[in-house]
Amino acid sequence: MVDDCFGHPRLAALYDPLDPDRRDLDVYVAIVEEFGARSVLDVGCGTGVFALLLADRGIEVVGVDPAGASLDVARAKPGAERVRWIHGDATALPPLRVDLVTMTANVAQAVVEPAVWRGTLRGAREALRPGGRLVFETRDPARRAWEEWTRERSRRVTEVPGAGAVETWFELLDVRLPLVSFRSNFVFGADGAVLTSDSTLLFRECGEVEADLVAEGFVVDEVRDAPDRPGREFVLVARRP
Repeated sequence: MVDDCFGHPRLAALYDPLDPDRRDLDVYVAIVEEFGARSVLDVGCGTGVFALLLADRGIEVVGVDPAGASLDVARAKPGAERVRWIHGDATALPPLRVDLVTMTANVAQAVVEPAVWRGTLRGAREALRPGGRLVFETRDPARRAWEEWTRERSRRVTEVPGAGAVETWFELLDVRLPLVSFRSNFVFGADGAVLTSDSTLLFRECGEVEADLVAEGFVVDEVRDAPDRPGREFVLVARRP
């Protein structure tokens, strides 16, 4: 299932304007350079921000995402023709041989079904050349990030070109660890439309993620701290032998 914030055309069009500061991707750009990757599969590419950053640097990029509306936004951007876009997920990819697979932001945590998670890791491994790496992030459950997902702490109003003022906030729905569910609320000032999108994230312990990677044939090379969110997230670097 695709959350409405990615799959609804009106909400997918808001994703970039509501989150224009993507310095969180700098760490992934640096990792691409660190490993000398010339080909990258971006799993959960969304509106294509990271894929296009890499394409601008001459990297061969494949972006895959199950949300058609988000891919429509990506395909409409300048330079989109330099990226191969796939509507789907990592459990059913065409034959690929890439140097690096990435899952940025919430992508890994949004895969909550155990069978789909295993299939995602398996698909990433099959897409890698021998010696290629999978890199992704996941929040440290001990930091209890969901405690900030309240109207009081998240509400803001953003002027969006073509949409006017858009009011947004998060509403925590349920905490049954390791699952946390929340609602994203959107109120459009231009026409008064109110849209919501419910999401569930899985907060895995780092040791659990490492065990999952090993079970799917990876070697875990390193667990790093997220440089832009120190102490809040793990960045896992795993290698296909």
